[in-house]
Amino acid sequence: MDKVFILAGEPSGDLHGSLLAKQLFLQHPNLEIKGWGGDSMKSQGVEILRTLDHLAFMGFIEVAKKFSTIFQNFRLCKKQITEFDPDVIVFIDYPGFNLRMAKWAKSKGFKTIQYIAPAVWAWKEGRLKTIKKYVDELLVILPFEKEYFYENGIEAHYVGHPLVEEISLWKEDPIFKLPNAKKVNIGLFPGSRLQEIKYILPDLIQLAKSNLSYQFYIAVPKHLDLDVYTEYTADVKNVDLIKDYTYDLLSKIDAAMVASGTATLEVALFNVPQIVCYKTSPISYLIAKRLVKTKYISLVNLIFNREVVKELIQGDMNQEKLQKYLSLLLKSFRSNDKRIYGELRNKLTMINASKKAADIILEV
Repeated sequence: MDKVFILAGEPSGDLHGSLLAKQLFLQHPNLEIKGWGGDSMKSQGVEILRTLDHLAFMGFIEVAKKFSTIFQNFRLCKKQITEFDPDVIVFIDYPGFNLRMAKWAKSKGFKTIQYIAPAVWAWKEGRLKTIKKYVDELLVILPFEKEYFYENGIEAHYVGHPLVEEISLWKEDPIFKLPNAKKVNIGLFPGSRLQEIKYILPDLIQLAKSNLSYQFYIAVPKHLDLDVYTEYTADVKNVDLIKDYTYDLLSKIDAAMVASGTATLEVALFNVPQIVCYKTSPISYLIAKRLVKTKYISLVNLIFNREVVKELIQGDMNQEKLQKYLSLLLKSFRSNDKRIYGELRNKLTMINASKKAADIILEV
């Protein structure tokens, strides 16, 4: 029996990993797959050895505080991989942890595949050497990445973005209804990590308090409890929590306030006008500002290499600007904006990204 170990450390990686596992099993039913991830991967038959709640750390200071936990994760992961002895290890995004594991895995003779490349084109370009030396196959999902890695001496396979596939598989749940559908409905997507929520959500809640004629909905990821949010929303009448219905929510809202990351693409693929909002600790921001090379943090803007969606970062994410750009967004999203979103979909589309990735993995 052939064996695959999948390492996903975040909700988006868990989702991508689940579709990948589905394709691997379709093509090779006798495959044995174990790994780190969440409920989505588990639902496709992956034996989960470590769950997401042990893995989601971000920010320079925040990671330093969790160093002992992260060290324990490295030690546990090495032990589990050694005992399982897989034919190949698939690392899904999550580069701070996964690239270190790839270095160790390669030294032990395991085949290594990185599915979804680290954003080395934005920062930490030194990781290129690690990828070149320790990753056997690199599978990229953004259209400009194949050329970027080629120019840096690394062969990469562009497989298309799995989000297009994930959204195409979604079917609207007839049970889901917006409680106040006649109002202007705004979706809030403050990130999937506790550190993001801590810094981003309070400003969005204050925006909701200033716009009582609008109804706001917070999209709650599967892996987080509602209690994470209720401390911010307890006294706010026009904010509701929506868990496990993110795509249903996206299909019905008029606009969205979104933390950077995969969510910016999800919102765009549903043709929802958006503002990208991001804030972190002052020290983490100052460090990142010195290191990040790109003009933008939104994947939508990065793909087009221009500001298609408005970004409000750190100090710019204040009540005055949030209010100003939300008002503009609700007034000015027209057919031209939808045309640009359509161009985005065309740039990301390939016939079944997960199947293409599975084909390459099974070849290895």
